[in-house]
Formats: sequence, structure tokens, C-alpha cells
Amino acid sequence: MPTAEAWAEQLSAYVSPEGHRHTVFPAALEAWAEFGEIAVSLDGPGVEVARTPFVVDPLRGLHQPRTLADLGRALELPVAPLGEEREGAALLAIDAVGRVYSLDHAGEWFLGHTMDQALTVLINGLRAERLRFLTDAL
Repeated sequence: MPTAEAWAEQLSAYVSPEGHRHTVFPAALEAWAEFGEIAVSLDGPGVEVARTPFVVDPLRGLHQPRTLADLGRALELPVAPLGEEREGAALLAIDAVGRVYSLDHAGEWFLGHTMDQALTVLINGLRAERLRFLTDAL
């Protein structure tokens, strides 16, 4: 899909003022190609939590390479932007094996092992699992 390739080029070319860069890998390209530009405008009660609008557009995370690199170090895998939730209140991300996360002011949340699982969580308002790292306990 041309959009996925264009996104990959833009993300690869971006360098933050501090020198951080995005990583692009096959799982991200596949997710962007299959689900890119999906925008879901759900809100209101879900099965377990309120549903929120989200969009799959990795350029929504263009200026977040350091945030994604920090998560990647904790996961010991590269992480790429996927889109955003709640009109920018949360950043959606995908790791090199295809797992999906949401990052907001309260922490990092695991949405699923696949894009399909993550979409199910978001669309149905299921509770995401908070990521816990060793540094959280310190």
C-alpha cells in the first residue's frame, strides 16, 4: 500500500531535536498497510471501560521517537508509532513482533498480541493491561 510506504519514509527521515529516530520494521509496515487510516469514533460505555475514539495513522506519533525508544528499551524490542487514541491523549504503538500498546499520562497499556486483539479491546471497551516494569517497583 503506498500510504504505508510513504509513512515509513517520513518516519525514517524524521530526527528529533535531541537526535532520536524512529525504527520501521515489518510488523509496523504490515499493520499500517492493513489498518492504516482506520478512524473509529466510538465513545460511551463499553463492556468494561468507556470506549474512546482512535485512529491508525503513525504520523500522529511523528514527534515521539524518544518516548517510543524508551518503551522499546523496556520491552527489549523496537517500537513504532501506530496512531492515537482520544484525539491525541494517548499514543498507539506497535512492537517488532506485532503487539500493540497505548501510552498516556497514566502509563503504558497492553492492548493485544495482534492488531485484531487490540482493535477488539478498543472497539468493545475492554480493560487494557497496565505494563509493569522493574523500574515501577523502585
